[in-house]
Amino acid sequence: MAGNSRRRGAVRNTGSKKGAVVGSGGQRRRGLEGKGPTPRAEMRPGHPAQRRAAAAAKAAQGRDRKPEGPEVIAGRNPVVEALRAGVPGTTLFVALNIDADDRVTEAVRLAADKGISVLEIPREELDRKTNRAVHQGLGLQVPPFEYAHPDDLMALARDSGEPPLLVALDGVTDPRNLGAVVRSAAAFGAHGVLLPARRSAGITAVAWRTSAGTAAKLPIAVATNLTRQLKAWASEGLMIAGLDADGSVDIDGLDLAADPLVVVVGSEGRGLSRLVRETCDVTVSIPMAAGVESLNASVAAAVLLAEVARRRRIAGRV
Repeated sequence: MAGNSRRRGAVRNTGSKKGAVVGSGGQRRRGLEGKGPTPRAEMRPGHPAQRRAAAAAKAAQGRDRKPEGPEVIAGRNPVVEALRAGVPGTTLFVALNIDADDRVTEAVRLAADKGISVLEIPREELDRKTNRAVHQGLGLQVPPFEYAHPDDLMALARDSGEPPLLVALDGVTDPRNLGAVVRSAAAFGAHGVLLPARRSAGITAVAWRTSAGTAAKLPIAVATNLTRQLKAWASEGLMIAGLDADGSVDIDGLDLAADPLVVVVGSEGRGLSRLVRETCDVTVSIPMAAGVESLNASVAAAVLLAEVARRRRIAGRV
């Protein structure tokens, strides 16, 4: 048409632009320059060496688990038992003007023999240091507890010449229960106790007191992952027996007692966690009279460990 001077294919200018046309902005040149030296394998996310390094660091963190500061064991019997057991005390606190009996005299003598400082302090100050615990005028300050490595427990058990007997705690958060389990484990011949790094009580002054000093005699280790550690022990020939109210066998039918064994004690309320239960070769219940509530974790552990010790004596294995 005469009035249409535009040629076919021409772009009509509408007066608006979608955006300026830009060049590469130097991206091609920078791409040719390279990205610098290749990071070490341990620094590259997703690399097997990086995953191994991260796992090792996490495991080391679990092994180094310690209370934040020194603890104070309170009470005449616990203090004397701890000193007899060689608990690494740093200071013995004695309240002013207390009635000294044989336990006080022995505590002061043992502390002096071991080079532990003996300080007389007002009772009010001792109340504060022990968080108002029943101290009976005596308190023993101990440094943060040093945990062993799980491999140390197995090495000790192997070197004993006896079938290994280890105790693992799955989520026991009450330090009194922990201390009682440690005491029972030592009394019935266990070679060590294993704690998970998370959701578990640690060896505090309360646990020291309940264990009556046996925490100094028995190695206690921390596992970053309890299930993985139990599987590792199983691969070394240990059988895994978990305490459970709905166990697959009762305590009378525990035929594994004289074999290399790990006894797993569940938490006070939930019992064994699902993954730990699935790892067990057998779950064990304790028969009880009708209408009686279940035993708490430490009492149930003592009953089972006593039965294991009895069967081992009969079998002539210890």
